[in-house]
Amino acid sequence: MSQSLPSPPARQGLAVLAAVCLAALMLPLSFSTGAMATPAIGRSLGGSATMLTWITNAFMLSFGGLLMLAGAMSDQMGRKRMFLIGVGIFVGASLGLAIAPSLLFVDVLRAVQGVGAAAALSGGSAALAQEFDGQARTRAFSLLGTTFGVGLAFGPIVGGMIIELIGWRSIFLATSLIATVAFILGSAWMRESRASSVSALDWPGAMSFTATLTLFTFAVIQAPASGWGSAVVILCLGASLSALISFCWIETRSAHPMLDLSLFRYPRFVGVQLLPIATCYGFVVLLVLLPFRFMGIEGRSETATGLLMLAISGPMVVVPSIAATLTRWLSPGAISCFGLSVAAVGLLWLGQVPPGGDPVAALLLIGIGTGLPWGLMDGLSISVVPADRAGMAAGIFGTTRVAGEGLALALVTAAMALLVSRELERDLPSTSSTALSGVAQRLAAGDLNQAAAIVPGIDSTALVQIYADAFTTLTQGLAAVTLLSAALCFALLRAPSRRPGAGEWAVQE
Repeated sequence: MSQSLPSPPARQGLAVLAAVCLAALMLPLSFSTGAMATPAIGRSLGGSATMLTWITNAFMLSFGGLLMLAGAMSDQMGRKRMFLIGVGIFVGASLGLAIAPSLLFVDVLRAVQGVGAAAALSGGSAALAQEFDGQARTRAFSLLGTTFGVGLAFGPIVGGMIIELIGWRSIFLATSLIATVAFILGSAWMRESRASSVSALDWPGAMSFTATLTLFTFAVIQAPASGWGSAVVILCLGASLSALISFCWIETRSAHPMLDLSLFRYPRFVGVQLLPIATCYGFVVLLVLLPFRFMGIEGRSETATGLLMLAISGPMVVVPSIAATLTRWLSPGAISCFGLSVAAVGLLWLGQVPPGGDPVAALLLIGIGTGLPWGLMDGLSISVVPADRAGMAAGIFGTTRVAGEGLALALVTAAMALLVSRELERDLPSTSSTALSGVAQRLAAGDLNQAAAIVPGIDSTALVQIYADAFTTLTQGLAAVTLLSAALCFALLRAPSRRPGAGEWAVQE
């Protein structure tokens, strides 16, 4: 149970809400603008394709791996303190990124940004819940969700314009400015609160969970360069499996587990965890892959790429609220299944768009389809379990979403490199395997010029077509995953549970 705080004055409550929303805004902005800046960072600092991949994955991995632990620490250390520590870390890392001298520094500081993001989001969300009650709390968290949507929708276009006009380093200065305002507001207006009965932190569970994610992600990212059969990849995969087994063993025997595995006995809870996984493969990975294609392969400008990205991310501002309204007449399972099916059609359509073609209609279809389950996920995450498990359910869902995004990015990037490599082997059979591997990694990362430079004499037009053929196959695979997820979500979410104490379907508005 948390400390009970008296109702805050209206001005104080609004200031706290503004602080948390600004902190929440910097998270999708950091994700989307980091992807937009990757080609420019590569041109400026050089580095391997694998290291360029870590610009996004390092942020997502540390963010997802530490989110649940940060939530438990905020209960123990204080929600305001955790929020301010997280925002402070984020500001420091962002300022460091603005002056980073090498790609290694960029990757390390992006991981530090993720640490700050996890602390800021967990502490800020918990503090917000203490400031508001009843319908006011519902409206506050609704605005928080809208803030995420705005960041996803407008991050690419704003980031693209800033990069093109000022340079890639300026985007990190911009996010540090937003975070600084959040820090000032939080420091001045946020009140400290802690859980009244705090249990010991599950450090063994946290360490084994983070090790599982880190080792698996590293193996997947390293595989295109070293080969799936290489000793380092096999060793990391084996160690990741061992860490996962250890984590499950620890959690089933811990008096205060970080993750209550018994929640997975609820079919609807499992269905809710599938929703962010489905949207990862049908939407989130495209926020990274498409800038690589549009800028690096097709040669579009940062601003033009940002405008195109608005077609896929813009619906996130409007469609989620429509989905919540539709629950008056349709089950969340039906809405989610329909939305994911629409997104799958959009993925297949996108795969048929030739390089330099107009992808707007396909991108809109993906954004609209994904927006339907996106608008239901957060509400469902706590409504499908008994009320006394709601807090942990929300933490598990948040971790599944963010960690799933990091893993999806690693897997899909590796898959793209593998598909490009196979296309190259078919079209350039006389080229050495080492050279083909280097070309494949560069193409998958959207670095057409460096890919062409590895093997002189290769026609850039042919490389673009090879990339396009691999991209078509990839979107077909992503569409298949999305359709399978749609069917599973419909089966698991189509009917309310009969368990006593389980939540209702209705999404609170």
